[in-house]
Amino acid sequence: MIHSTDKVYFFSVNEPYHQCQLLYSGSIPVVVLTADSGERVQVPSGRIRQFIDSRGFYGRFRLVVSAQNKIKSFERIA
Repeated sequence: MIHSTDKVYFFSVNEPYHQCQLLYSGSIPVVVLTADSGERVQVPSGRIRQFIDSRGFYGRFRLVVSAQNKIKSFERIA
């Protein structure tokens, strides 16, 4: 559930698999994504790993962050 105090970010991502391989090693703790709004948002790499497949990390995503800057959800929407 999204509250009025939550911040919602939208991202379009298209990274090939070879650029995502380091995310699995754990050596990269966070990924910085640029939202459609131009804001840069840090996301723990563990939140992204589930969306990587043999083609890479791609799609349209929505990130919901609480007023306390805690991630409430990160999901592929298209």
